[in-house]
Amino acid sequence: MGGNQEGRVGGKFSYLLAIETRKPLESPAVEAIPPAPPRILIVDDDDSVRDVISVLLTEEGYNCVVASGAEMALDLATEAETPLVISDMKMPGRDGLWLLENLRERHPDTSVIMLTGYGDTESAVDCLRRGAVDYLLKPPKLTDLIRAIERALAKRRIEMARKRYQKKLERKVRDRTAELRTALRDIANTYQNTLLALVAALDAREHETSDHSQRVVSYTSAIATRLGIAGKEMEEIGRGALLHDIGKIGVPDAVLLKPGKLTPDEWLEMRKHPDIGFQMIQNIPFLDTPATIVLSHQERWDGAGYPRNLQKHEIHIGARIFAVADTLDAMTSDRPYRKGTTFANAIQEIKRCSNTQFDPEVVRAFLDIGEEGLVRIKLEMAERKLKPPEVEVQAQEAEAELERLTEEDDMELTPAPTPPPTPPFPGNKVA
Repeated sequence: MGGNQEGRVGGKFSYLLAIETRKPLESPAVEAIPPAPPRILIVDDDDSVRDVISVLLTEEGYNCVVASGAEMALDLATEAETPLVISDMKMPGRDGLWLLENLRERHPDTSVIMLTGYGDTESAVDCLRRGAVDYLLKPPKLTDLIRAIERALAKRRIEMARKRYQKKLERKVRDRTAELRTALRDIANTYQNTLLALVAALDAREHETSDHSQRVVSYTSAIATRLGIAGKEMEEIGRGALLHDIGKIGVPDAVLLKPGKLTPDEWLEMRKHPDIGFQMIQNIPFLDTPATIVLSHQERWDGAGYPRNLQKHEIHIGARIFAVADTLDAMTSDRPYRKGTTFANAIQEIKRCSNTQFDPEVVRAFLDIGEEGLVRIKLEMAERKLKPPEVEVQAQEAEAELERLTEEDDMELTPAPTPPPTPPFPGNKVA
């Protein structure tokens, strides 16, 4: 073994003596060896030591293969599954530590027992630190070697069983997570369809402003995109724009549907709708930010709006964007008492009111869209117009889906309580 003869206590005859004078083995309290004998790779540069260990372990029922060096051992371990390697520490060329590190890297499920002729505590600690399962002095008694092998194989079986269980559990978690995501997506779609049906019903109540909320969502999303807004913030702003007039449910028909101009008292009644809308949806968790937009959608940049006379950045960015989008749609839509103006005129009026009624930064983003882009948004909205029969069908489908989900009780994995999911952007997507 290349300069390691003194560690053998008198050479191979002492080694054989240490093996042959063993005491009878008692049955160890470990797991039974599987019917197919495990493959053990014995690595030592000394032929006699290697052959003696191989013969004796074969008699004990193990399937032994041998290697004279670390590189050869690594090749043999690659050829077939090798649960255990017994390797000498000191060998010419690549030593046992090199083999140990490569086995841990390439074959992490292979256990390694290290043998050495030196009673060096530091070397033992180093072997164990690098991943060896045991460390024995040469020549080992056969009883000690067998017990070390059985401990190593038992530990490996437990570790392999743990890994199989973990993989099975991970697969089950992935499957249940996919089912849960599907269920949450279905619930989110139900929320979306419910909001769309509610807003469509509100727009239908105001015959002269049919589809107003949907158009405002499209204009709002186009402006928000120009401002670099995306993701969850975009979704919340879209829902705020969609629901901005939800409070008009509490406004009497005599005021809401009046064809002419409103009296001062009627204006007082109409100006209550932001507060009414806010009160309606503020306690719905996923509508928390949209509720703020609903409450602030009539505020002005200069502080002359209502209901709280907020100004500048006190107003939520979604409400500031909405104010421009709402004004554009109001000016370009027909009313019973007037015809809608052109987009060119509306754009000029919004530009004129920059820094008074409107946030100048939002107006700049609005102007970047251009007249052609704004007209295209309205035309695309008209092509995708949601007809009342379709709304009714969607509402029925949403109710049926929600009932199916709530009645499902056969899911094995019960998720931890989570806040209601945030539904996707409910408005129409801008090209």
